[in-house]
Amino acid sequence: MKDLKNQESNELKRGLSNRHIQLIALGGAIGTGLFLGIGPAAVLAGPSVILGYALAGIIAFFIMRQLGEMVVEEPVSGSFSHFAYKYWGTFAGYASGWNYWILYILVSMSELTAIGIYVQYWWPEVPLWASSSFFFVAITALNLGSVKMFGEAEFWFSIIKVVAIVAMIIFGSYLLISGTGGEQATLSNLTNNGGFFPKGWFEKTADGYQGLLSVMAIIMFSFGGLELIGITAAEAENPEKNIPKATNQVIYRILIFYVGALIILFSLTPWANITTETSPFVTVFDNLKGLQFNLFGNEISGTNLIANALNLIVLTAALSVYNSSVYSNSRMLYGLAEQGNAPKFLKHLNKSASPTRAIIVSSCFAGLCIIINKFVPEHAFKILMSLVVSCLIINWVMISLTHIKFRNAKNKESIKTKFPSFLFPISNYICIAFLLAILVIMYITGMKVSVILIPIWLAILFVTYKIVEQNKSSK
Repeated sequence: MKDLKNQESNELKRGLSNRHIQLIALGGAIGTGLFLGIGPAAVLAGPSVILGYALAGIIAFFIMRQLGEMVVEEPVSGSFSHFAYKYWGTFAGYASGWNYWILYILVSMSELTAIGIYVQYWWPEVPLWASSSFFFVAITALNLGSVKMFGEAEFWFSIIKVVAIVAMIIFGSYLLISGTGGEQATLSNLTNNGGFFPKGWFEKTADGYQGLLSVMAIIMFSFGGLELIGITAAEAENPEKNIPKATNQVIYRILIFYVGALIILFSLTPWANITTETSPFVTVFDNLKGLQFNLFGNEISGTNLIANALNLIVLTAALSVYNSSVYSNSRMLYGLAEQGNAPKFLKHLNKSASPTRAIIVSSCFAGLCIIINKFVPEHAFKILMSLVVSCLIINWVMISLTHIKFRNAKNKESIKTKFPSFLFPISNYICIAFLLAILVIMYITGMKVSVILIPIWLAILFVTYKIVEQNKSSK
């Protein structure tokens, strides 16, 4: 009867329990950006990327608190698109929603590409498009079930990722402390080979720009996905309790899974040994495969087994993020349909209260990745990542601006919100200034096209918005 009620009222079902929300939030911080994106960043900036992840993580935490305040107050479908629509204006809601949808179409493509890269670690002869196709079908089929099926799958995906990262940190620490990691495994690697800032802050060379600031766009890519906490609000049990708990954990996840893991990574081997071709986590442990060490009285060799295990883990991480992308895309599309900013047929829910049509439409667009991987596999990940960062910056800027308008509206009504953000409105302006600075860096360092596409994309959104509004008024 409960499912039938949801079907008749066309409402999403609150099928995500506390453990689902906590692990979805926890797993959202562990994905391709950490495992694969760190390679190019390490090559261009060395150990200083650790500081970059810490700074970007603080900005991400501020934005998640801003989003969390709005979501706890009004846990509805469409998340920040709903708030932009309600507190800023109809175009803001339209643009915010469709930009987020496009963002996660691009994220889906990026993750499918990363999946192919990880598969090639074992089977180099398997083309990217083939492995992308297989997992594209499998994850889409999973999401067509109930939201509880998604939550359960994401729960176990996240468990695997979290356990793996913690195990990697513990094992890496053991190698460092015991000395069994070899002579090259030492904390001195953080300052050897040119110091903590071997490439400086921001320097132009014959090969392009390098240094910490030059890789901040790559670093920002790692934090895309934390907004999923807000998207789950309409299907979360007891959102007033579970959303704040999950949001507050963001800063701890960043410190442990990014800063902590990267300190170990850069200590195990000189940073100059890291390449852009595969996950540096896998590469570092693969380089240790010839070592012999004693563990609890047992002689163990062939650390290559650990490298293979890590590759399995990073594959799981990519599958997890892709799974989340399919979920969040469909819910945003459903929310847009409820606003009247997407075709009405996308509001259809199946007997399990899942937006089946929104899932299928979103998946079809994400499937374009398979074509990209077929014809330009060597450039696919770089192209998609640069576009993701642009859409992500638009998304986060709009969250901060919408939050200002939200708080101003609540203050006028003398309403004290249940989960206030930090340092309002100072933290909002800090976040916006930081994100705009990222755009400047992108423009200077070779991502000029991605920056130029932003006003073009906003213009396209405005034109399509006008067309949609005209169609509404003519009915």
